[in-house]
Amino acid sequence: METHSPGYDVKTTGYRVGTVTFQIRTLLDQRQFSDPDGSAERAGISATSWPNFGTVWPAGLALAEEMSRFPVEGKSILEVGCGIGLPSLVLQQRGATITATDYHPLAEEFLRHNTDLNALAPIPFFKATWMEPHLDCGRFDLIIGSDLLYEQDHPALLAGFLAAHANPACQILLVDPGRSQCSQFSSLMASQGYARTESRLRLPERNTPFFPGRLFSFVRAHA
Repeated sequence: METHSPGYDVKTTGYRVGTVTFQIRTLLDQRQFSDPDGSAERAGISATSWPNFGTVWPAGLALAEEMSRFPVEGKSILEVGCGIGLPSLVLQQRGATITATDYHPLAEEFLRHNTDLNALAPIPFFKATWMEPHLDCGRFDLIIGSDLLYEQDHPALLAGFLAAHANPACQILLVDPGRSQCSQFSSLMASQGYARTESRLRLPERNTPFFPGRLFSFVRAHA
């Protein structure tokens, strides 16, 4: 066990993705919460949801695996709601043009530590909520994310954020563990001109060999 400077207990674990093992610092468990400077309160994040960013979730691991083999040459890529950012690290290791974004106040610090831990160049990061576009972030050819639709208002918020950051021709890849909001999100993306395909995934879990998930691909050839 390691101790992180703001008072968090953390651990470093090796995750094998494709043919590469990445050393990833995460929170030790989901009970970690420390807010000495009021960052959580200002961001509107509760004590129970605060630690969620600091874990490699099954959907994030599945997305990282997909990114280890996905064609990325010549594409500008954005990971939305990156959390601990394993898919972004995989893409950076492959030499892709990757940018990460999250609204959690600690996400950038952990991402920077993990790039250093794996001898990778820093990944451009933007702290942004989905309620408004981050104009400095730009627009992208490929936008990726994992387990993003866990609140009732997330489909509309995410669709609006993607509309501001997708190029006219864009692909959006989302790994979802079975959230009920997926159908609403799919309808919103269809209204933006995207065609949807999906494939079944078996997501790893600690207590069971696998549980069902889906990889959604939304493709818009032009606006």
